[in-house]
Amino acid sequence: MASLVSFDSRPTLREPVFISGLPGVGNIGKMAADLIASQSGAVRFATVLSEDLPPQVMVDAESVARPASCELWHARIGERDVVFLLGEFQGTTPVGQFRLSKDVFDIIIPHDPSLVITLGGYGTGTLGPAPRVLAAVTDAALGPAMESAGAGLYPNEPQGGIVGAAAVFLSLANHYGIPAVCIMGETSGYIVDHRSSRNVVNVLGNLLGTTFDTSEFQPFIDQIEEACIQASDAQEASPVEDLSYIR
Repeated sequence: MASLVSFDSRPTLREPVFISGLPGVGNIGKMAADLIASQSGAVRFATVLSEDLPPQVMVDAESVARPASCELWHARIGERDVVFLLGEFQGTTPVGQFRLSKDVFDIIIPHDPSLVITLGGYGTGTLGPAPRVLAAVTDAALGPAMESAGAGLYPNEPQGGIVGAAAVFLSLANHYGIPAVCIMGETSGYIVDHRSSRNVVNVLGNLLGTTFDTSEFQPFIDQIEEACIQASDAQEASPVEDLSYIR
């Protein structure tokens, strides 16, 4: 069954930049997209219901039940139209990931998108002092712009590739001949990582030619950095025993 799409409005979109920021590792992409959409004054214009989303409704502070859905929001950033894909869930199966992403993409394609950007996290299993921002591109010609924006291109990383909606949108963009990039914040994978999300926001701001205020992330960033200090101190206090004699 195709997704059910309801429109609040039908904005005029001229070669929009499409940004997907759904939940994932560390919730990095979701937090970044939500913050940028909010600060850009984005307005919701479409809601997508799908059998590939969890059979679940969320109850808000006023006890209003809201179904699991994905939403498309529109903003003007500088001279550009930008469309954000926001939501609390991704598709629950690999097939569902593709179907839902394709249904969303079918809404965007008629507007001739100029760039597709997917946001996410790169889980490394460790909480490091200086997490990187990585980029993957569908065309090597996009590499210099990403490096100028502050994202690194690291051969064969992320190990294991990119998965989920971020991967599907890259594949769809490549199929339709639309330039696309994935911006990933390095994270342990064990926490909601505001620090890496801030770094992704900064890179995306550079790419779009503007800045965004990430001060609301700072109390959480302080906690993460304190945890890094404590982990480093504990490691120094308990050096690993030399077990090289074991064969």
